[in-house]
Amino acid sequence: MQIEKPMQMNKQAMLQLKGIYLAPYMQLATALIGKSRHAGGNMFRHQIDTMGILIDYGYIDSVLLKAAVIHDLIEDIPDYNRNVILEVDSEAPLVYDLVLEVTKREGQLKNDYLKGIIDHGSEKAKILKCADRISNMISLGFVTKPDFIERYCDETEYFILPIALEVDYNMYQELISLIITRKKYLEDSGYLDRQK
Repeated sequence: MQIEKPMQMNKQAMLQLKGIYLAPYMQLATALIGKSRHAGGNMFRHQIDTMGILIDYGYIDSVLLKAAVIHDLIEDIPDYNRNVILEVDSEAPLVYDLVLEVTKREGQLKNDYLKGIIDHGSEKAKILKCADRISNMISLGFVTKPDFIERYCDETEYFILPIALEVDYNMYQELISLIITRKKYLEDSGYLDRQK
């Protein structure tokens, strides 16, 4: 099932967004305020940024946006009481299932996790993963460890670009642009020359 998305927020999309019950999910996400990010800031801000990227791309699907707001909650707080999520509203089981689709399990290799999304992820999981990666790639501009930047760019190129190409060509183009700018930074810093 293709998710319908307007290119610019029209009145219908605004009214649809207005009717989405997001506040309780945002409140749950505040548990991530204390979790710092590699690029600075905290994981709560990343959740909101990911949701904003989805809206920027025209996605006004309630389950997708709710899942975006808490997409790292279970991964970053492994002992989080999952029943709290399931009690939020009537869509909570669908939101929870989508969050689980994009959650890397403890001990799971990152490559296996990403291959699983490529091979078995729902359309919503793939769209959410692309928005999540766009947010992460933008944050790389604040990371000062070249080896991390190189690994993350390579991972994005190998695993996330095929997902984006399948679900949203505009996200695919943004990810390519982000990879190019991050690799240019590595080239300009001399890091890539030192790796040869």
